[in-house]
Amino acid sequence: MANTRIFQMTFSSIYPMYVQKVERKGQSKENVDKVICWLTGYDEAGLEEQISSETTLTEFFDQASQMNPNVSLITGVICGVRVENIEDPLMQKIRYMDKLVDEVAKGKAMEKILRH
Repeated sequence: MANTRIFQMTFSSIYPMYVQKVERKGQSKENVDKVICWLTGYDEAGLEEQISSETTLTEFFDQASQMNPNVSLITGVICGVRVENIEDPLMQKIRYMDKLVDEVAKGKAMEKILRH
């Protein structure tokens, strides 16, 4: 039941928090956009449309063209939980996005974040 609340949050309410987080650490909004597009398959126009709409996180990921095939290479801990061990597919996608934004904020090299 607790997950229902996060699933119904709008992407447009979470996105500015991602941007603020990375900018406080001296990183750029462009890198946030880059990792979200890499993860979800959205292009810049599609991402901008999601930011300007009232799309829930459920809808945001449902409408994503295709999750990156290298998404399984995202590992580590976010909010005290290993992302690779999260069983709920939607929650795992949300935490993947959180993890990527955290890595941007920490100044990790983009080629490492994007797991080429």
